Amino acid sequence: MSEQSSASVAESEESPALIRVMGPKLLLLFIVGDILGTGVYALTGEVAAEVGGAAWAPFLVAFIVAAITAFSYLELVTKYPQAGGAATFIHKAFGIHFVTFLVAFTVMCSGITSASTASRAFASNFAAGLDWEASSSQVMMVALGFMVLVMLVNLRGVGESVKANVVLTMVELSGLLLVIFVGLFAMTKGRADFSQVIIFESPSDKNTFLAVTAATSLAFFAMVGFEDSVNMAEETKEPAKIFPKMMLTGIGITGAIYVLVSICAVALVPLSELEGNETPLVSVVKAGAPNLPIEDILPWISMFAVANSALINMLMASRLLYGMANQGVLPAPLAKVHPKRRTPWVAILFTTAISFGLISYVTSQAESNVVKNLGGTTSLLLLAVFAVVNVAVLVLRRDPGPDDAFRAPTWLPYVGVVTCTFLVLPKLSGRDNEQYVIAGWLLLLGLILFAVTWFLNRAVYSRKTYMRNPGDLE
Repeated sequence: MSEQSSASVAESEESPALIRVMGPKLLLLFIVGDILGTGVYALTGEVAAEVGGAAWAPFLVAFIVAAITAFSYLELVTKYPQAGGAATFIHKAFGIHFVTFLVAFTVMCSGITSASTASRAFASNFAAGLDWEASSSQVMMVALGFMVLVMLVNLRGVGESVKANVVLTMVELSGLLLVIFVGLFAMTKGRADFSQVIIFESPSDKNTFLAVTAATSLAFFAMVGFEDSVNMAEETKEPAKIFPKMMLTGIGITGAIYVLVSICAVALVPLSELEGNETPLVSVVKAGAPNLPIEDILPWISMFAVANSALINMLMASRLLYGMANQGVLPAPLAKVHPKRRTPWVAILFTTAISFGLISYVTSQAESNVVKNLGGTTSLLLLAVFAVVNVAVLVLRRDPGPDDAFRAPTWLPYVGVVTCTFLVLPKLSGRDNEQYVIAGWLLLLGLILFAVTWFLNRAVYSRKTYMRNPGDLE
Protein backbone atom coordinates (compact mmCIF):
# COMPACT_ATOMS: atom_id res chain seq x y z
CA MET A 1 0.00 0.00 0.00
CA SER A 2 1.34 3.47 -0.93
CA GLU A 3 2.03 6.17 1.67
CA GLN A 4 -0.88 8.23 0.31
CA SER A 5 -3.28 5.28 0.62
CA SER A 6 -2.02 4.50 4.11
CA ALA A 7 -2.55 8.11 5.12
CA SER A 8 -6.07 8.07 3.73
CA VAL A 9 -6.90 4.87 5.66
CA ALA A 10 -5.43 6.28 8.84
CA GLU A 11 -7.35 9.51 8.42
CA SER A 12 -10.61 7.67 7.82
CA GLU A 13 -10.03 5.56 10.93
CA GLU A 14 -9.34 8.64 13.06
CA SER A 15 -12.20 10.74 11.69
CA PRO A 16 -15.46 10.12 13.53
CA ALA A 17 -18.56 9.32 11.51
CA LEU A 18 -21.19 12.00 11.09
CA ILE A 19 -24.07 11.82 13.56
CA ARG A 20 -27.38 10.78 12.03
CA VAL A 21 -29.60 13.47 13.53
CA MET A 22 -32.09 14.11 10.73
CA GLY A 23 -35.43 12.38 10.94
CA PRO A 24 -38.26 12.63 8.38
CA LYS A 25 -39.61 16.03 9.51
CA LEU A 26 -36.22 17.73 9.70
CA LEU A 27 -35.17 16.29 6.32
CA LEU A 28 -38.43 17.46 4.74
CA LEU A 29 -37.92 21.01 6.03
CA PHE A 30 -34.33 20.96 4.77
CA ILE A 31 -35.43 19.89 1.27
CA VAL A 32 -38.27 22.43 1.11
CA GLY A 33 -35.92 25.17 2.33
CA ASP A 34 -33.34 24.20 -0.28
CA ILE A 35 -35.86 24.53 -3.12
CA LEU A 36 -37.61 27.68 -1.94
CA GLY A 37 -35.83 30.93 -2.67
CA THR A 38 -35.10 33.33 -5.47
CA GLY A 39 -36.89 31.65 -8.39
CA VAL A 40 -40.55 32.19 -7.58
CA TYR A 41 -39.88 35.54 -5.89
CA ALA A 42 -38.13 36.96 -8.95
CA LEU A 43 -39.26 35.10 -12.07
CA THR A 44 -43.04 34.71 -11.77
CA GLY A 45 -43.56 37.83 -13.87
CA GLU A 46 -41.19 36.64 -16.61
CA VAL A 47 -42.93 33.26 -16.78
CA ALA A 48 -46.29 35.03 -17.14
CA ALA A 49 -44.80 37.24 -19.86
CA GLU A 50 -44.09 34.13 -21.94
CA VAL A 51 -47.45 32.36 -21.63
CA GLY A 52 -49.93 34.89 -20.26
CA GLY A 53 -52.44 33.78 -17.66
CA ALA A 54 -51.39 30.14 -17.96
CA ALA A 55 -48.27 30.92 -15.90
CA TRP A 56 -49.06 27.99 -13.60
CA ALA A 57 -48.49 25.49 -16.46
CA PRO A 58 -44.69 26.02 -16.82
CA PHE A 59 -44.29 25.66 -13.04
CA LEU A 60 -46.25 22.41 -13.21
CA VAL A 61 -44.11 21.09 -16.09
CA ALA A 62 -40.94 22.17 -14.25
CA PHE A 63 -42.17 20.25 -11.19
CA ILE A 64 -42.65 17.11 -13.31
CA VAL A 65 -39.17 17.40 -14.87
CA ALA A 66 -37.61 17.95 -11.43
CA ALA A 67 -39.49 14.97 -9.97
CA ILE A 68 -38.26 12.69 -12.76
CA THR A 69 -34.63 13.65 -12.13
CA ALA A 70 -35.21 13.38 -8.37
CA PHE A 71 -35.91 9.65 -8.86
CA SER A 72 -32.43 9.29 -10.37
CA TYR A 73 -30.83 11.18 -7.49
CA LEU A 74 -32.72 9.00 -5.02
CA GLU A 75 -31.38 5.82 -6.60
CA LEU A 76 -27.83 7.18 -6.50
CA VAL A 77 -27.91 8.60 -2.98
CA THR A 78 -29.36 5.41 -1.46
CA LYS A 79 -26.90 3.29 -3.41
CA TYR A 80 -23.93 5.53 -2.49
CA PRO A 81 -24.98 7.34 0.73
CA GLN A 82 -21.47 8.71 1.24
CA ALA A 83 -21.11 10.23 -2.23
CA GLY A 84 -20.72 13.98 -2.60
CA GLY A 85 -23.02 14.97 -5.44
CA ALA A 86 -23.32 15.03 -9.22
CA ALA A 87 -19.57 15.09 -9.94
CA THR A 88 -18.99 12.03 -7.77
CA PHE A 89 -21.88 10.07 -9.26
CA ILE A 90 -20.74 10.86 -12.79
CA HIS A 91 -17.15 9.90 -11.95
CA LYS A 92 -18.37 6.57 -10.58
CA ALA A 93 -20.24 5.98 -13.82
CA PHE A 94 -17.63 7.06 -16.39
CA GLY A 95 -14.32 7.42 -14.55
CA ILE A 96 -13.17 10.21 -16.89
CA HIS A 97 -11.42 12.92 -14.87
CA PHE A 98 -11.97 15.69 -17.42
CA VAL A 99 -15.72 14.97 -17.55
CA THR A 100 -15.83 15.02 -13.75
CA PHE A 101 -14.08 18.40 -13.79
CA LEU A 102 -16.52 19.82 -16.38
CA VAL A 103 -19.51 18.71 -14.32
CA ALA A 104 -18.04 20.11 -11.10
CA PHE A 105 -17.17 23.41 -12.77
CA THR A 106 -20.65 23.63 -14.33
CA VAL A 107 -22.26 23.12 -10.91
CA MET A 108 -19.93 25.79 -9.51
CA CYS A 109 -20.95 28.22 -12.27
CA SER A 110 -24.62 27.54 -11.59
CA GLY A 111 -24.04 28.59 -8.00
CA ILE A 112 -22.53 31.90 -9.11
CA THR A 113 -25.30 32.65 -11.63
CA SER A 114 -27.92 31.73 -9.02
CA ALA A 115 -26.33 34.02 -6.42
CA SER A 116 -26.08 36.80 -9.03
CA THR A 117 -29.79 36.39 -9.77
CA ALA A 118 -30.51 36.57 -6.04
CA SER A 119 -28.41 39.72 -5.62
CA ARG A 120 -30.31 41.48 -8.38
CA ALA A 121 -33.64 40.37 -6.86
CA PHE A 122 -32.42 41.59 -3.47
CA ALA A 123 -31.63 45.01 -4.92
CA SER A 124 -35.02 45.27 -6.64
CA ASN A 125 -36.88 44.34 -3.45
CA PHE A 126 -34.72 46.75 -1.47
CA ALA A 127 -35.82 49.57 -3.76
CA ALA A 128 -39.45 48.43 -3.54
CA GLY A 129 -39.29 48.29 0.25
CA LEU A 130 -38.11 51.90 0.36
CA ASP A 131 -40.50 53.05 -2.40
CA TRP A 132 -37.40 54.18 -4.27
CA GLU A 133 -37.75 54.71 -8.03
CA ALA A 134 -34.22 53.50 -8.73
CA SER A 135 -32.71 53.36 -12.21
CA SER A 136 -31.25 50.15 -13.61
CA SER A 137 -27.70 51.32 -12.87
CA GLN A 138 -28.66 52.22 -9.29
CA VAL A 139 -30.22 48.80 -8.77
CA MET A 140 -27.04 47.27 -10.18
CA MET A 141 -24.90 49.19 -7.67
CA VAL A 142 -27.09 47.93 -4.81
CA ALA A 143 -26.74 44.39 -6.18
CA LEU A 144 -22.95 44.71 -6.35
CA GLY A 145 -22.88 46.14 -2.83
CA PHE A 146 -24.92 43.20 -1.62
CA MET A 147 -22.44 40.78 -3.24
CA VAL A 148 -19.64 42.55 -1.35
CA LEU A 149 -21.55 41.93 1.87
CA VAL A 150 -22.00 38.25 0.97
CA MET A 151 -18.28 38.05 0.22
CA LEU A 152 -17.38 39.54 3.62
CA VAL A 153 -19.64 37.10 5.44
CA ASN A 154 -18.15 34.27 3.41
CA LEU A 155 -14.61 35.40 4.20
CA ARG A 156 -15.39 35.58 7.90
CA GLY A 157 -16.72 32.05 7.90
CA VAL A 158 -20.23 30.75 8.29
CA GLY A 159 -21.33 28.00 10.62
CA GLU A 160 -24.33 26.28 9.03
CA SER A 161 -26.77 24.09 10.94
CA VAL A 162 -29.94 22.26 10.04
CA LYS A 163 -31.86 24.04 12.82
CA ALA A 164 -30.93 27.43 11.39
CA ASN A 165 -32.15 26.21 8.02
CA VAL A 166 -35.53 25.44 9.59
CA VAL A 167 -35.88 29.08 10.69
CA LEU A 168 -34.87 30.39 7.26
CA THR A 169 -37.29 28.00 5.59
CA MET A 170 -40.19 29.21 7.71
CA VAL A 171 -39.45 32.84 6.79
CA GLU A 172 -39.25 32.05 3.07
CA LEU A 173 -42.39 29.95 3.27
CA SER A 174 -44.28 32.68 5.12
CA GLY A 175 -43.82 35.09 2.21
CA LEU A 176 -45.28 32.64 -0.31
CA LEU A 177 -48.16 31.66 1.97
CA LEU A 178 -48.84 35.38 2.44
CA VAL A 179 -49.25 35.76 -1.33
CA ILE A 180 -51.66 32.82 -1.45
CA PHE A 181 -53.61 34.24 1.52
CA VAL A 182 -53.85 37.62 -0.21
CA GLY A 183 -55.14 35.90 -3.35
CA LEU A 184 -57.91 34.19 -1.38
CA PHE A 185 -58.69 37.43 0.46
CA ALA A 186 -58.88 39.36 -2.81
CA MET A 187 -61.26 36.75 -4.21
CA THR A 188 -63.73 37.43 -1.36
CA LYS A 189 -63.49 41.16 -2.12
CA GLY A 190 -64.04 40.69 -5.83
CA ARG A 191 -60.58 41.98 -6.75
CA ALA A 192 -59.30 38.78 -8.36
CA ASP A 193 -60.11 37.65 -11.88
CA PHE A 194 -59.39 33.93 -11.89
CA SER A 195 -60.74 33.57 -15.42
CA GLN A 196 -57.33 34.86 -16.54
CA VAL A 197 -55.59 31.64 -15.47
CA ILE A 198 -56.93 29.70 -18.47
CA ILE A 199 -55.94 32.30 -21.04
CA PHE A 200 -52.79 31.55 -23.02
CA GLU A 201 -51.15 34.62 -24.49
CA SER A 202 -47.59 35.04 -25.69
CA PRO A 203 -46.60 38.61 -26.55
CA SER A 204 -43.39 37.43 -28.21
CA ASP A 205 -43.04 36.08 -31.73
CA LYS A 206 -42.64 32.51 -30.44
CA ASN A 207 -45.24 29.90 -31.26
CA THR A 208 -47.23 28.25 -28.46
CA PHE A 209 -44.87 25.30 -28.06
CA LEU A 210 -41.71 27.44 -27.86
CA ALA A 211 -43.39 29.88 -25.49
CA VAL A 212 -44.27 27.05 -23.08
CA THR A 213 -40.81 25.49 -23.23
CA ALA A 214 -39.14 28.89 -22.78
CA ALA A 215 -41.33 29.58 -19.76
CA THR A 216 -40.60 26.10 -18.37
CA SER A 217 -36.87 26.69 -18.78
CA LEU A 218 -37.27 29.77 -16.59
CA ALA A 219 -39.66 28.16 -14.11
CA PHE A 220 -37.22 25.29 -13.58
CA PHE A 221 -34.92 27.75 -11.81
CA ALA A 222 -37.50 27.78 -8.99
CA MET A 223 -37.28 23.97 -8.61
CA VAL A 224 -33.51 23.59 -8.33
CA GLY A 225 -32.05 22.86 -4.91
CA PHE A 226 -33.47 19.38 -4.31
CA GLU A 227 -30.20 17.88 -5.60
CA ASP A 228 -28.23 19.52 -2.76
CA SER A 229 -30.01 17.44 -0.15
CA VAL A 230 -28.07 14.31 -1.20
CA ASN A 231 -25.14 15.74 0.75
CA MET A 232 -27.14 15.16 3.95
CA ALA A 233 -27.37 11.39 3.40
CA GLU A 234 -24.73 10.57 6.03
CA GLU A 235 -26.60 12.62 8.63
CA THR A 236 -30.03 11.12 7.95
CA LYS A 237 -31.55 8.28 9.92
CA GLU A 238 -32.33 5.29 7.68
CA PRO A 239 -31.67 7.24 4.43
CA ALA A 240 -32.79 4.40 2.14
CA LYS A 241 -36.15 4.33 3.91
CA ILE A 242 -37.04 7.99 4.46
CA PHE A 243 -35.09 9.85 1.74
CA PRO A 244 -37.38 8.86 -1.18
CA LYS A 245 -40.59 9.80 0.66
CA MET A 246 -39.27 13.10 1.98
CA MET A 247 -37.62 14.27 -1.26
CA LEU A 248 -40.69 13.56 -3.39
CA THR A 249 -42.96 15.08 -0.73
CA GLY A 250 -40.75 18.18 -0.56
CA ILE A 251 -40.79 18.63 -4.34
CA GLY A 252 -44.55 18.12 -4.34
CA ILE A 253 -45.11 20.74 -1.62
CA THR A 254 -42.99 23.37 -3.34
CA GLY A 255 -44.52 22.59 -6.73
CA ALA A 256 -48.04 23.06 -5.31
CA ILE A 257 -47.04 26.36 -3.65
CA TYR A 258 -45.51 27.66 -6.89
CA VAL A 259 -48.62 26.80 -8.92
CA LEU A 260 -50.89 28.54 -6.39
CA VAL A 261 -48.62 31.62 -6.24
CA SER A 262 -48.53 31.92 -10.03
CA ILE A 263 -52.34 31.61 -10.21
CA CYS A 264 -52.71 34.41 -7.64
CA ALA A 265 -50.23 36.56 -9.57
CA VAL A 266 -52.06 36.46 -12.90
CA ALA A 267 -55.47 36.76 -11.23
CA LEU A 268 -54.54 39.96 -9.39
CA VAL A 269 -52.01 41.79 -11.57
CA PRO A 270 -52.42 42.67 -15.27
CA LEU A 271 -49.92 40.90 -17.50
CA SER A 272 -48.59 44.25 -18.72
CA GLU A 273 -47.50 45.00 -15.14
CA LEU A 274 -46.02 41.54 -14.53
CA GLU A 275 -43.81 41.51 -17.63
CA GLY A 276 -40.30 42.67 -16.76
CA ASN A 277 -41.29 43.11 -13.11
CA GLU A 278 -38.40 42.11 -10.83
CA THR A 279 -40.63 42.25 -7.72
CA PRO A 280 -43.77 40.48 -9.00
CA LEU A 281 -45.00 39.17 -5.66
CA VAL A 282 -44.81 42.63 -4.11
CA SER A 283 -47.13 43.82 -6.88
CA VAL A 284 -49.47 40.90 -6.17
CA VAL A 285 -49.78 41.81 -2.49
CA LYS A 286 -50.30 45.50 -3.28
CA ALA A 287 -53.05 44.69 -5.76
CA GLY A 288 -54.79 42.14 -3.54
CA ALA A 289 -54.64 43.97 -0.21
CA PRO A 290 -54.05 47.67 -0.92
CA ASN A 291 -55.47 48.82 2.41
CA LEU A 292 -53.59 46.37 4.60
CA PRO A 293 -50.06 47.03 6.01
CA ILE A 294 -48.83 43.60 4.86
CA GLU A 295 -47.84 45.06 1.48
CA ASP A 296 -44.89 46.72 3.23
CA ILE A 297 -43.71 43.44 4.73
CA LEU A 298 -43.23 41.27 1.64
CA PRO A 299 -40.27 43.17 0.10
CA TRP A 300 -38.29 42.54 3.27
CA ILE A 301 -39.32 38.88 3.44
CA SER A 302 -38.31 38.57 -0.21
CA MET A 303 -34.95 40.19 0.54
CA PHE A 304 -34.36 37.73 3.36
CA ALA A 305 -35.26 34.76 1.15
CA VAL A 306 -33.02 35.74 -1.76
CA ALA A 307 -30.18 36.80 0.58
CA ASN A 308 -30.18 33.33 2.07
CA SER A 309 -30.06 31.81 -1.43
CA ALA A 310 -27.16 34.05 -2.44
CA LEU A 311 -25.07 33.21 0.61
CA ILE A 312 -25.63 29.45 0.31
CA ASN A 313 -24.80 29.46 -3.41
CA MET A 314 -21.65 31.54 -3.01
CA LEU A 315 -20.54 29.28 -0.17
CA MET A 316 -21.04 26.27 -2.43
CA ALA A 317 -19.30 27.88 -5.41
CA SER A 318 -16.22 29.01 -3.49
CA ARG A 319 -15.81 25.67 -1.71
CA LEU A 320 -16.24 23.74 -4.95
CA LEU A 321 -13.66 25.94 -6.67
CA TYR A 322 -11.32 25.44 -3.71
CA GLY A 323 -11.90 21.67 -3.90
CA MET A 324 -10.97 21.50 -7.57
CA ALA A 325 -7.84 23.62 -7.00
CA ASN A 326 -6.91 21.46 -4.01
CA GLN A 327 -7.08 18.39 -6.24
CA GLY A 328 -4.75 19.93 -8.82
CA VAL A 329 -7.12 20.55 -11.73
CA LEU A 330 -7.30 24.33 -11.26
CA PRO A 331 -4.50 26.81 -10.43
CA ALA A 332 -3.02 26.20 -6.97
CA PRO A 333 -3.57 29.78 -5.63
CA LEU A 334 -7.33 29.12 -5.68
CA ALA A 335 -6.76 26.54 -2.91
CA LYS A 336 -5.20 29.04 -0.48
CA VAL A 337 -6.85 29.19 2.94
CA HIS A 338 -6.82 32.18 5.28
CA PRO A 339 -4.54 31.31 8.24
CA LYS A 340 -6.91 32.70 10.88
CA ARG A 341 -10.40 32.39 9.44
CA ARG A 342 -9.67 29.07 7.69
CA THR A 343 -11.75 30.13 4.71
CA PRO A 344 -10.71 29.71 1.02
CA TRP A 345 -10.17 33.45 0.56
CA VAL A 346 -8.76 33.39 -2.99
CA ALA A 347 -11.63 31.20 -4.23
CA ILE A 348 -14.11 33.52 -2.51
CA LEU A 349 -12.60 36.60 -4.15
CA PHE A 350 -12.49 34.86 -7.53
CA THR A 351 -16.13 33.72 -7.46
CA THR A 352 -17.21 37.19 -6.28
CA ALA A 353 -15.32 38.77 -9.18
CA ILE A 354 -17.16 36.48 -11.62
CA SER A 355 -20.51 37.48 -10.11
CA PHE A 356 -19.55 41.16 -10.47
CA GLY A 357 -18.78 40.58 -14.13
CA LEU A 358 -22.06 38.73 -14.71
CA ILE A 359 -24.24 41.38 -13.06
CA SER A 360 -22.45 44.23 -14.83
CA TYR A 361 -22.45 42.52 -18.23
CA VAL A 362 -26.13 41.55 -18.25
CA THR A 363 -27.18 44.96 -16.94
CA SER A 364 -25.21 46.65 -19.72
CA GLN A 365 -27.21 44.83 -22.40
CA ALA A 366 -29.92 47.34 -23.32
CA GLU A 367 -32.53 44.74 -24.31
CA SER A 368 -31.59 42.23 -21.63
CA ASN A 369 -33.64 41.33 -18.56
CA VAL A 370 -31.06 40.75 -15.85
CA VAL A 371 -33.01 38.39 -13.60
CA LYS A 372 -34.45 36.43 -16.54
CA ASN A 373 -31.09 35.77 -18.21
CA LEU A 374 -29.14 35.04 -15.03
CA GLY A 375 -31.87 32.75 -13.70
CA GLY A 376 -32.26 31.12 -17.10
CA THR A 377 -28.51 30.49 -17.30
CA THR A 378 -28.63 28.78 -13.90
CA SER A 379 -31.34 26.38 -15.04
CA LEU A 380 -29.50 25.83 -18.36
CA LEU A 381 -26.31 24.77 -16.56
CA LEU A 382 -28.07 22.52 -14.06
CA LEU A 383 -30.34 20.90 -16.64
CA ALA A 384 -27.21 19.92 -18.60
CA VAL A 385 -25.80 18.33 -15.43
CA PHE A 386 -29.11 16.58 -14.70
CA ALA A 387 -29.14 15.09 -18.20
CA VAL A 388 -25.74 13.48 -17.56
CA VAL A 389 -26.82 12.32 -14.08
CA ASN A 390 -29.77 10.49 -15.63
CA VAL A 391 -27.34 8.72 -17.98
CA ALA A 392 -25.08 7.88 -15.02
CA VAL A 393 -27.99 6.13 -13.27
CA LEU A 394 -28.40 3.78 -16.22
CA VAL A 395 -24.67 3.10 -16.44
CA LEU A 396 -24.41 2.37 -12.71
CA ARG A 397 -27.15 -0.26 -12.92
CA ARG A 398 -24.22 -2.64 -13.41
CA ASP A 399 -23.57 -2.16 -9.68
CA PRO A 400 -26.55 -3.64 -7.80
CA GLY A 401 -25.74 -1.74 -4.60
CA PRO A 402 -27.27 -2.49 -1.17
CA ASP A 403 -30.45 -4.56 -0.99
CA ASP A 404 -32.42 -1.70 0.56
CA ALA A 405 -31.35 0.87 -2.04
CA PHE A 406 -34.10 2.74 -3.87
CA ARG A 407 -34.55 1.81 -7.52
CA ALA A 408 -36.26 4.15 -9.95
CA PRO A 409 -38.53 2.65 -12.62
CA THR A 410 -36.25 1.82 -15.54
CA TRP A 411 -38.05 4.08 -18.00
CA LEU A 412 -37.79 7.21 -15.83
CA PRO A 413 -34.05 7.95 -16.32
CA TYR A 414 -34.58 7.70 -20.09
CA VAL A 415 -37.39 10.24 -19.85
CA GLY A 416 -35.14 12.37 -17.64
CA VAL A 417 -32.38 12.38 -20.25
CA VAL A 418 -34.82 13.42 -22.99
CA THR A 419 -36.64 16.14 -21.01
CA CYS A 420 -33.51 17.71 -19.52
CA THR A 421 -31.67 17.64 -22.86
CA PHE A 422 -34.72 19.11 -24.61
CA LEU A 423 -34.78 22.07 -22.19
CA VAL A 424 -31.07 22.66 -22.84
CA LEU A 425 -30.98 22.62 -26.63
CA PRO A 426 -31.18 25.92 -28.56
CA LYS A 427 -34.29 26.56 -30.67
CA LEU A 428 -36.17 23.63 -29.10
CA SER A 429 -36.10 25.09 -25.58
CA GLY A 430 -37.06 28.59 -26.71
CA ARG A 431 -34.36 30.16 -24.54
CA ASP A 432 -32.90 33.57 -25.23
CA ASN A 433 -29.51 33.34 -26.94
CA GLU A 434 -27.99 35.51 -24.21
CA GLN A 435 -28.23 32.60 -21.77
CA TYR A 436 -26.07 30.41 -24.02
CA VAL A 437 -23.56 33.25 -24.39
CA ILE A 438 -23.23 33.61 -20.61
CA ALA A 439 -22.93 29.85 -20.08
CA GLY A 440 -20.39 29.61 -22.92
CA TRP A 441 -18.13 32.31 -21.47
CA LEU A 442 -18.25 30.70 -18.03
CA LEU A 443 -17.32 27.26 -19.35
CA LEU A 444 -14.60 28.79 -21.54
CA LEU A 445 -13.12 30.33 -18.40
CA GLY A 446 -13.09 26.90 -16.82
CA LEU A 447 -11.37 25.34 -19.82
CA ILE A 448 -8.71 28.08 -19.82
CA LEU A 449 -8.02 27.56 -16.12
CA PHE A 450 -7.85 23.80 -16.65
CA ALA A 451 -5.46 24.20 -19.60
CA VAL A 452 -3.18 26.52 -17.62
CA THR A 453 -3.09 24.03 -14.74
CA TRP A 454 -2.44 21.13 -17.10
CA PHE A 455 0.49 22.97 -18.67
CA LEU A 456 2.01 23.89 -15.30
CA ASN A 457 1.59 20.38 -13.98
CA ARG A 458 3.19 18.94 -17.09
CA ALA A 459 6.01 21.44 -17.65
CA VAL A 460 6.93 22.46 -14.11
CA TYR A 461 5.86 19.70 -11.73
CA SER A 462 6.02 16.69 -14.11
CA ARG A 463 2.74 15.26 -12.85
CA LYS A 464 -0.64 14.31 -14.25
CA THR A 465 -3.74 16.48 -14.03
CA TYR A 466 -6.59 14.47 -12.57
CA MET A 467 -9.19 14.39 -9.81
CA ARG A 468 -7.53 12.68 -6.85
CA ASN A 469 -10.78 12.11 -4.94
CA PRO A 470 -14.01 13.43 -6.50
CA GLY A 471 -15.91 12.48 -3.36
CA ASP A 472 -14.15 15.30 -1.49
CA LEU A 473 -15.35 18.02 -3.87
CA GLU A 474 -18.65 18.86 -2.21
